[in-house]
Amino acid sequence: MSTLLRTLRNLRKIGFKEYGHQLQYIGDTKAGTFIGVDKYGNKYYENLAEELPLRTRWVDYKDHEYDPSQIEPGWHAWMSYTVDKPPSQDPILAREVRVWEPKEHRPTLTWSRSGYKPYSTVKNKYSPWTPVAKARQ
Repeated sequence: MSTLLRTLRNLRKIGFKEYGHQLQYIGDTKAGTFIGVDKYGNKYYENLAEELPLRTRWVDYKDHEYDPSQIEPGWHAWMSYTVDKPPSQDPILAREVRVWEPKEHRPTLTWSRSGYKPYSTVKNKYSPWTPVAKARQ
């Protein structure tokens, strides 16, 4: 969460519409330099001057039901400070599909209907106890 002075300064820089968007989806107000867009429409920003260390880069997801696995590998390396140049400026990080890689990026499907569900053929190690009540005499 930002201080009141920083919030007002960011409101002046980014305007009311972007201010409301950031509060609803990011939970904080940030103003920075636009770095680039990936092929899924996610927008990446950076602000080295006014942000705290390791909080200088952020992503504005295109979908409002976002998941961090929706970030491409090159952009993920830039977001996690593994590399200094974003994929839009570094030809090595540009997404080149190798022979062994899938052609299309697939996000993680955990906790969705399409997620992996294991099937086990092993018998349970315990069985639930069912009490037997005798009739009174």
